[in-house]
Formats: sequence, C-alpha cells, structure tokens
Amino acid sequence: MTFCPSLYSDISRFFFFFLSTPPPHLISESPHFSPYTAHQSKQISQARITKNLRPNSNTMDSQENLDNVSQFLKESQERIFVNNKAWVDSKVSADSDFFAKLSSGQKPDYLYIGCSDSRVPANEIMGLDAGEVFVHRNIANLVPNTDLNVMSVIEYAVAHLHVKHIVVCGHYICGGVQAALSNTDMGLLNPWLRGIRDVYRLHEKELDTYTDAEAKYRRLIELNVLEQCRNVIKTAVVQQSYTHNGYPIVHAWVFDLKDGLLKDLKLDFEECLKEIKKIYDLDAGPKKIK
Repeated sequence: MTFCPSLYSDISRFFFFFLSTPPPHLISESPHFSPYTAHQSKQISQARITKNLRPNSNTMDSQENLDNVSQFLKESQERIFVNNKAWVDSKVSADSDFFAKLSSGQKPDYLYIGCSDSRVPANEIMGLDAGEVFVHRNIANLVPNTDLNVMSVIEYAVAHLHVKHIVVCGHYICGGVQAALSNTDMGLLNPWLRGIRDVYRLHEKELDTYTDAEAKYRRLIELNVLEQCRNVIKTAVVQQSYTHNGYPIVHAWVFDLKDGLLKDLKLDFEECLKEIKKIYDLDAGPKKIK
C-alpha cells in the first residue's frame, strides 16, 4: 500500500484537535471501574504508543511497543464488558423490571443534538436514564440541511417519537470550534468546519469587538448553538408539528466542562420561529404530522 503523506497529516491533525486522555473522573470516581483495570489502562502512555509509529524505531523496541499496545487494547476492551455487567447488575438491583420496560419500546420527551466530545455524555449531564432521551452527536453539534444523518434523526424524533423538546447543546472548550477558528487546512474536516466558519461570518461584526481571545472563543460556541437551533426550526417537520401539536420546543444550551453545569442561552423559540417563517415557511404544504 502506498504511503500518503497528506492523509497521514489529516489524521494527525484530527487526533491533535479531538482526542485527549480519558477524564480522571472516568477512572477514579465511577463505581463500575475497578482500580485494577484503571491502573492497567494507564500503563501504556500515549508517548509509548506514538513511539511505535516512528519509522526509525529500534526493531526490538518496536516489537515491545507492539506487544504492549496489543495488551492494552485487549485489556481496554475487556474492561468494557466488566463495566457492562456491573451496570446491568446495578440496574436490576434498583428495578428488577428495568430491562423488560426498556425492551418494550421508547417514548423519549427529548431529542438531544450535541457534540461528539467524550466529556459530554447526554444522559448523564441531563440526569436522564436509558430510554428518556433520543441522541444525535457530531463534531461541534452542527445541523447542516445537507446532512441526511441529522435530518433523518430530526424527522424520526418529531414525526414518529413525538418528542416535546429538541435541545441543541454545545460545550465550552470545543475542539471543533477551536479548529474552525484556526487558519489551518484540516483536510477532510474542512467542509464540516465551514459550517462554524459561516457562523463566524454571520456574526463577524460582534465577534470582532472581542479583544480577549478566550471570550471570543466562548461567544462563538454560543452563537454556533443558536444558529444550529435556527437550522432545526427551518425544517418542515418541526414547523408542522408545532402548528399541529404545540410541540416540539427548541432549546439552546451550553455545557461548561469546568463546573458541569448547563447554561440556557434563553432562545425565544416562538419569536425565532416567527422570524424564520418569513422566508423558510414550510408549513403550507401537505401535513405529515398527525
């Protein structure tokens, strides 16, 4: 197979922006992670794994690293099944009918559209259990009208699950927004990140008033969430359901990694819907919502 430097560069940049060491709370605080397996998971450092990718590594060192990485991968997979069994036991202990009810169907009140960041688990930050929230996640919680994935999720959640709330939830310290702010060619990620750069263009006048880079970064995260909410409201299924049923309501939230709290950006849904329908009124066609 021919080595492709540009592809390797793209992958490297992706890992730089979006991957990080597992958060300490997942190792030290969760009751389902035993200290032994957590210790094993930390044995192979990122530096040692990276060393194996260097072309000039000593052959013996490379083999040792490969063996270590192989062992790490094996143990980290086994850890998940141990955790899964502990989770099942805890659920059954609290409610013996939990899985019987779970398997009977889902009727969530919430559709959550959030970032893929591993530090922002939808159910946990909302305090909801399995079956209570329908979830879609992608890099930087975007809602492009050309993305059939997110459009299908919205259609199914509204027309078939009849969710009452749609939440677009961003988070501070978002790698996707940070990448969009940088003047860097991100390769395959460029078309996706352009959605965030378009948000910047729409709000350039406001954002350029910020002299503090961190404040500007945080504000772009908030503006991105608000614009994605508008993209949700532009969909026919949301407009028609709201007219017919009085729901769903769309909400704009941001999760703060530093204190674990959700911030409500106070989107005025009815006013936003009114403004959007001046141009994007899709409520006059055939009704799909019953």
